[in-house]
Amino acid sequence: MRNLLAENRNPMVVWIGFAIVAVALLVLPFALAAVGTAWVRITNLAILYVFLALGLNIVVGFAGLLDLGYIAFYAVGAYVYALLASPHFNLHLPFWIILPIGAAVACFFGVLLGTPTLKLRGDYLAIVTLGFGEIIRIFLNNLSQPVNITNGPQGISLIDPFRIGDWSFAKPETFMGLDFTGPVKYYYFFLVMMVIVIVINIRLQDSRIGRAWEAIREDEIAAQAMGVPLVRAKLLAFACGASFAGVMGVVFAAKQVFINPESFTFLESIGVLAMVILGGMGSIPGAILGATVVTVLNLQVLKGLSLWLNELKNAGVVVLGYNLGNLPTQLEPAKYERMVFGVILVLMTVFRPQGFLPARRRERELR
Repeated sequence: MRNLLAENRNPMVVWIGFAIVAVALLVLPFALAAVGTAWVRITNLAILYVFLALGLNIVVGFAGLLDLGYIAFYAVGAYVYALLASPHFNLHLPFWIILPIGAAVACFFGVLLGTPTLKLRGDYLAIVTLGFGEIIRIFLNNLSQPVNITNGPQGISLIDPFRIGDWSFAKPETFMGLDFTGPVKYYYFFLVMMVIVIVINIRLQDSRIGRAWEAIREDEIAAQAMGVPLVRAKLLAFACGASFAGVMGVVFAAKQVFINPESFTFLESIGVLAMVILGGMGSIPGAILGATVVTVLNLQVLKGLSLWLNELKNAGVVVLGYNLGNLPTQLEPAKYERMVFGVILVLMTVFRPQGFLPARRRERELR
């Protein structure tokens, strides 16, 4: 904030801009609800992915440690809440008690992953983190026998939703003449948490440890020669990123009220990594933009394209001399979302490796 005000000759313009953005964010869910409740749900999911992208950005963007199993920490946080706030063990602890527990357990697993990888880099680090993510998912799938801990592939249902006192976020409420549906209430809750997470990321980036992470990312040997404690800095990066994912896992489980291991596959880790790369590694605004673009592209653009193409097919539209009505199957671009993301990543790597909104320092280095 201080840097932004210092760069602008008229601080009043900056504050007016922040006020306009704040008002727009506050009225956004009601504007989206007028179009359709589905858009509010998509916005909530986009904010969740913003959380995950910001957490992975600490590990990959700030510290330069390639983590392909990041979604495992998300799963750990979600299952911590599911086990402690559901009929599975007949425990119904409050959300605010489970939240730090989920963060602490995920942090422990982050250190557990980081410890054996301290001397690894590049492809070897990617392989180890990939294996760790798959190990966690397989454990969640199989820890139903001989003692039923995770309920296996069936997952855990009837999870307690988030509530403040007697005000449950799973039920619609009317307040001051306005109708607050469950998705709208979760939107404001996610918005508050997103602001907190962004502030924490900014403080981390500008801190001494943030500069140490960037030094490790650019040249590990030079950083060590300058006195950067590699072991502590790397473990802190894994621990911080894992804690963010654990907190978001707790929030995800409270919102969904049902989870199973299929929500935490390797493809989810790749999706979050794509968000960070598209936005710009090491860039906080880039992570936010990348998560938003990928979520909307996946949930709306590709599915809308599928519907549009099938309407053309059913209408027998002729394209380049070929009648689409002669096609034997339905056109489903949404089924190839990972291929679309892959093509986008290849194009970004070739034409704009720094991402859409790169960090200033990284953009100068790439130039």
